[in-house]
Amino acid sequence: MKKKKVVKEKPVKKVKKTKFIKRITTGINNFDSLIQGGFEKNSTNLLVGSSGSGKTIFAVQFLIEGIKKGEKCLYVTFEEKKDEFYKNMLDFGWDLAKFENQGKFVFLEYTPEKVNTMLEEGGGNIESIVLKKKITRLVIDSITSFELLFEEELKKREAALELFGMLRKWDCTSLLTYEGEPFSEKKFASHTLEFESDSIILLYFVRAGKEKERERYIEVLKMRGTKHSRRIYSLSINKSGVVISKQPFSGKIEE
Repeated sequence: MKKKKVVKEKPVKKVKKTKFIKRITTGINNFDSLIQGGFEKNSTNLLVGSSGSGKTIFAVQFLIEGIKKGEKCLYVTFEEKKDEFYKNMLDFGWDLAKFENQGKFVFLEYTPEKVNTMLEEGGGNIESIVLKKKITRLVIDSITSFELLFEEELKKREAALELFGMLRKWDCTSLLTYEGEPFSEKKFASHTLEFESDSIILLYFVRAGKEKERERYIEVLKMRGTKHSRRIYSLSINKSGVVISKQPFSGKIEE
């Protein structure tokens, strides 16, 4: 009698699950294609650039995109005066006063000292607004003033860690602006900002050659969980806000 052959079953390969990342569109023309569709939902993003590079316009345009999608947005500033700020934003067709009256936008003029108090209280007034208004997009413009409150590096790190922890707890997609020179070896006063941020976007306002006017450029330095472009792109500001070139910049930018 012939023996039956025992057929060994091949082990079933385990399919590795791909983590699905929900993206939040930024509203910045041609930017989302560089970062796989937008910021990761509930991420904390750092926008670094010198004066005149377009940080505030970029940040407000990000909030306007949220308002268009029915989201509630909060703008926290240490430097801007409300009336003048609203007037300047009208140049881009953004009627923030109207959005505020509709309950879609909140403007909060804060001192760095108040933010420090907020951390000590575990949320304070900003947290009340975020929870009550159901804020989903938040901008702090700029975080530089806040860092200047602390002379010791350890204190800066502790405060930054508390701030980032609080932002993540609120389930907001946040954008923090930082006044700094992207060319500088020491880009940030505290490296904690660099490590804790989910993304770092650099805005350059430099000369592209000798005896030329300053021009704007953008580069994504890092973005967690994202296959982002590693090229530098030209950036312009027109009546509709920030626009990024579809083609990468092929020249050399200088300080």
